[in-house]
Amino acid sequence: MAENDTHRTSRRAVLRAAGTAGAAALAAACSGPAGTRGAAGQPSASAPRPPKASGTPTPACVLSTEAGAGPYYVDLDRVRSDITEGLGGVPFRLDLTVVRVSAGCRPLPAATVDVWHADASGAYSTGKAAFLRGTQVTDDAGRCVFRTIVPGWYAGLAPHIHFKVHPDARTETTSQFFFPEDLLLKVYARQPYARRRAPEHPNQRDSRYRAAGATMTLAASPDGDGYRAAYTVGIA
Repeated sequence: MAENDTHRTSRRAVLRAAGTAGAAALAAACSGPAGTRGAAGQPSASAPRPPKASGTPTPACVLSTEAGAGPYYVDLDRVRSDITEGLGGVPFRLDLTVVRVSAGCRPLPAATVDVWHADASGAYSTGKAAFLRGTQVTDDAGRCVFRTIVPGWYAGLAPHIHFKVHPDARTETTSQFFFPEDLLLKVYARQPYARRRAPEHPNQRDSRYRAAGATMTLAASPDGDGYRAAYTVGIA
């Protein structure tokens, strides 16, 4: 389901199912220690690895820094991995692992993760449009993947990707990812971003970046014509 972009499933239905079958999956996932991975709330150097055999120490981890959803969050219930809808921009793959910090950073299966962000011109989809918005459901190892583009800048804010994690139907954690400034300057020299003059320092103008950038900036690496990053999201 995670890779089938034509199959749209209600996130609410997934969460209802998670209350029954998902509970059993969670118990199974928490029966042994988690494998080696980047600390929760910290960028991972590479894509998350599957959990190691029982006996591997659980890594220390921290909670991800929370932030507001902003004015552009829309609950679309659109489950899909590729959220680009054919829009132009530098490709970006985001590999996420969701872990429960209070349970020793064990992977959290059957959680839904929403992401949304601006396009290359700094605009968000609104109304019936749904570009650069999507939802994924974490697998048994707490992992999910989004394929998108590097967002453009707008309103003096550091370029970012919003995300919201729903471990169940009643709770959620909201935050945002930032990008290294040197990567942004390279991307913004390419089309279609270069149609606008990029700010000299895209991140430093934003007080939110100055407050949370140390923990919420993605460690991106080249991937074909674009980039990719892996991140472990720690929730309470």
